[in-house]
Amino acid sequence: QLQLVESGGGLVQPGGSLRLSCAASGDGFKNYAIAWFRQTPEKGRTAISCISASGGRTNYADSVKGRFTISRDNAKNAVYLQMNSLKPEDTAAYYCAKDLSCPSLYDADDFHLYYGTFGSWGWGTQVTVSS
Repeated sequence: QLQLVESGGGLVQPGGSLRLSCAASGDGFKNYAIAWFRQTPEKGRTAISCISASGGRTNYADSVKGRFTISRDNAKNAVYLQMNSLKPEDTAAYYCAKDLSCPSLYDADDFHLYYGTFGSWGWGTQVTVSS
């Protein structure tokens, strides 16, 4: 069974950068797409980026496109999210999760409809963007 653990969050000023890591243990990591989600009390949990199992395809929500970059290293069983030009509205708890394919919609309000098949949730890592 695959387990995922997020790390790399913290407090950063607007315009700053952070690199989140999603470390996997167990079997089958290279067989799964991995998505990054973020959660706030106002919006709930929603997907912001995803990378295919091979790493050949990446997708982003419009809210992070051009600022965030997802990547993976299957040899190290890890997925990364490089976050640049951070804004206060990026403040959230960030999670990674697995599924057989990436979502069809990002920043969606209906978690169960679009992301209900994702699993292996970790405890998340908090990102706070504030001056």
